[in-house]
Amino acid sequence: MTSRDAPSPAGQAPGGPGSDREDAPAGRRGRWRAARAEVGLWWAPAQVRAEGQTPDYRFSLANERTFLAWLRTALALIGGGFAVDQFLPDQDRPLRTVLAIALLVGGALCALRAVNHWLRCERAMRRGDDLPISRFPTVLALAVGLMSVVMVLVVALGGVG
Repeated sequence: MTSRDAPSPAGQAPGGPGSDREDAPAGRRGRWRAARAEVGLWWAPAQVRAEGQTPDYRFSLANERTFLAWLRTALALIGGGFAVDQFLPDQDRPLRTVLAIALLVGGALCALRAVNHWLRCERAMRRGDDLPISRFPTVLALAVGLMSVVMVLVVALGGVG
């Protein structure tokens, strides 16, 4: 029996997520539509507020503090991108540019993810659902760790100073 012949997991229709069937492009279109709708909620706080019941304000405030922490992380990455460009003048321009752009893009992604995660958590709390799980903190931690190692190597081997 091939994976195509295997029965679908419980509650998942054949050709659902992860399927390589011909209707996969329709699934991608549906995900894009859902993503656009969620981004639309970023600008519609009244719609978010109308959903479900108002959670305990302490949970909403904790969600907001987490959002602000993500924004501080994004600002730190953006500041790091500008710092790399300005304070590593002895490095080749392409290397400096790649490092700076990687940090700037990481900061932008972190800021966008902060809004998205805040909204997903707020909606889950209002509906009484479990809070969403995200791989983004792991990805961000690995990216920052890798970038730190690269920066140490650039400074140590590049003779900056």
